[in-house]
Amino acid sequence: MSSAGRQAQPPLEFLPPTYNPAVRWGFAQLLPLWMRWQMGLEQIEGVHLERLVQAYEQFQQGQARILLAFRHPSTDDPLCMGYLLWHLVPRQARQMGIKLKYPIHSYFLYDRGIPLWAGDGVGWLFGKLGGSSIMRGKLDTQALRAARELLVQGEFPLAAAPEGATNNQSELVSPLEPGIAQMGFWCLEDLVKAGRPEEVLIIPIGIQYSLLKPSWDKLGQVLRQLETQSGCQPPTQAQDPESLYQRLFHLATHLLSIIEKFYLASYQITMPELPPCQGANQELGTRLKRLLNIVLQVAEEFFGIKPSENLVDRCRKVEQAAWERMFRQDLEQLSPVERGFANWLVQEAELRLRHMRLAERFTSITGQYVREKTSPDRFAEVLFILARTLCWIEDKPQPDSLFLGPRRVCLTVAPAIPLRDYWPNYQENRRQARQIVQTVTAKIGQSYAEIIASQTD
Repeated sequence: MSSAGRQAQPPLEFLPPTYNPAVRWGFAQLLPLWMRWQMGLEQIEGVHLERLVQAYEQFQQGQARILLAFRHPSTDDPLCMGYLLWHLVPRQARQMGIKLKYPIHSYFLYDRGIPLWAGDGVGWLFGKLGGSSIMRGKLDTQALRAARELLVQGEFPLAAAPEGATNNQSELVSPLEPGIAQMGFWCLEDLVKAGRPEEVLIIPIGIQYSLLKPSWDKLGQVLRQLETQSGCQPPTQAQDPESLYQRLFHLATHLLSIIEKFYLASYQITMPELPPCQGANQELGTRLKRLLNIVLQVAEEFFGIKPSENLVDRCRKVEQAAWERMFRQDLEQLSPVERGFANWLVQEAELRLRHMRLAERFTSITGQYVREKTSPDRFAEVLFILARTLCWIEDKPQPDSLFLGPRRVCLTVAPAIPLRDYWPNYQENRRQARQIVQTVTAKIGQSYAEIIASQTD
């Protein structure tokens, strides 16, 4: 949160799309250079692009409405989606001899909190590119109504990420939220009521990053930086993959011990005993889950939130509770003294929010990701998570020395999921509808798993 957030602010407003064709065109021209020089993405590939070309042809002919459900491993994903639609799909359409109306574009949903940490300029740009904000921690009815309207009447398809947030792991899918499937059925419901015959297609799109020139030596150098930064003495200085894995595991347990010690000493917490574990990796994963529960409890107790089972949901509830103290509905009615106390609450909320941010960075860590497949790419992803977290704790920018070399990104288009196939069962009753939404959400997840398997064979 920026320093501007240390005083109570008016309520966060919904940010609607304010699409501007000139801004989109200019950004599309700059994007290839930006991705190469600022993001280190030197190779951008598309797989099964013909599926997206055919879907856009159906959309433009009034035969279908489309939801693009893209994977979300990285904050780079929205720009990769832009490159896919603005450059790769038009090229593929020309190769197929299909004349699509330009521009090939989509509206998209983004977290309302992004402009708070990325700046108002990003919020402005997102709006001009067709972005529509949504709050993750509550039922944002205004945002959902806007998304529903875009789906039914919008000039372009709508893109959103079912994972809701990044996990920085290309080969591990976070639990999917049902909102994408639900919005698709709402769109179909509106079409049926209006007597419109269009199909509603959900198109899963996988996004997978990899190093173009993976180097265990470079990974070892970065690992050594993190060992020094955290005061960790490595068990070995060897640079072979297995030795580097042992060092990474040692670093992870060392950091876990530091954080456990901090919370035990600072918040008078009783650490529950670990259940029996099979092997060191399972013990690491179990310790991490126990720690995340404790970290979130520190924030939840302050805000008076009753914990739920799902870690991601708990993070969202803490974030929303903090925002309710930072962005006040009653701000104009407060006296100067009352505003002073409101500012106190903001500062306390910001501190408690940091506990949630710490937990958020580790919710996708399993303790098994690298052990299951000790590849340079998985190793690099976990190093990135640890490096970013250490720098965040110290309130320092991530050094350029942590750059691991040029990368490749592959965007894979899965077969479309037609929702009219599910419509007869969906409309029977509410319980049946919830089950159908879960079924479609699981099918999206299955598509992601198949894409990952095809890329890693």
